[in-house]
Order: sequence, then C-alpha cells, then structure tokens
Amino acid sequence: MIKESYRQTSDEELVRATLDGDKRAFGEIVSRYQNMVARTVKGMLGDSVYAEDIGQEVFVKLFYSLSDFRGEAKLSTYIQKIAVNLTLNEIKRRKRFFSMFSHKGNDEMHEIEIPDHDNQERRDAAELVNKALMNLDPKFRVIVAMRMLQGYSTKETAEILDLPLGTVLSRLSRAQEQIKNILKKI
Repeated sequence: MIKESYRQTSDEELVRATLDGDKRAFGEIVSRYQNMVARTVKGMLGDSVYAEDIGQEVFVKLFYSLSDFRGEAKLSTYIQKIAVNLTLNEIKRRKRFFSMFSHKGNDEMHEIEIPDHDNQERRDAAELVNKALMNLDPKFRVIVAMRMLQGYSTKETAEILDLPLGTVLSRLSRAQEQIKNILKKI
C-alpha cells in the first residue's frame, strides 16, 4: 500500500504500511506524535539537549519495536510509554552520574547548587514552574507532566504508567503540594 499522503490514514494502517517497508508511513507517525513526545519529555527533563536526544530516541525505539505492537492499546499510548520509560531512564542515569560527584567523605550527601543564568529568567512564571517541576521526584514529575502538561485523564495516565488509579491521584495531589512548597522557596 503506497500512498502519496497518509494524513487521513488510521494509525493501524500506518503501522502495517511501515512494517511493509513504507518509510513515508513511519514519517506520518512521527509527524502525528512528535509534539506529544516533545511535551512529555520536556515536561520531565526541561528544555535541554537531553530532551531532544530522548525525543529522537523514542522514535528510533518505536521503529525497531513496531513489530511488537499488538494494537491492544492506542498507538499514542504505546509511544507515550516509550517516551516515559526512556525519560525515566535518563533521569536515573543523571542521578547516578551526579551522585558520584556529590558525596562528602563521610557518606553524607550535599546538594549541588546550579546557579541561575539570568535574574530576568527567574522572574518569568513559566520558568519558575519549570524549576519546581525539575525538583520533583521523577515518580511525581511524570504524573504532573502527563496530567497537567499533556492533558491526559487520570485513567489514561494510570493505563500508560501501569499504575492503579488511586496511586495516580495521590501522586498528583502530593506533587501539587510539593510544587507549592518549592515555589514558596524560590
């Protein structure tokens, strides 16, 4: 099935066409979901080179795992799971990296202070919220990114993350409280 334009084609047809070797079909999948992936990854990592790299890695992983996609969930859910998992892996990798350099001799941890680039930036409300998000534990940050930034329902968030509905609700509530406390300190 070779088509000039896949704009009106269903996700299922795009997956089949991609698996049949049509690169333009995969290009349409990327086109449809690149903004969703960018919002998720940047919501969890901030706007950085790392976020761009993870965003690209999501689609590389998708391409190589597309034959494993069984269609039990929506393609967007499958892509979102890949984005969340790769982003959480990056956060864990960073924590391991920074923890190597943040130990004092007596196994006591100390915080590494990252200075602001510009005081004007600090006054910008969006920047303040982003800083607060980056201070959240990843398990809370992913919930906030999906619910508040991506607009997923609580049920959709629970499905994508394979968590009980109550866990998503409690983590969202705790995250909102932590964000308020963080913003008070900034």
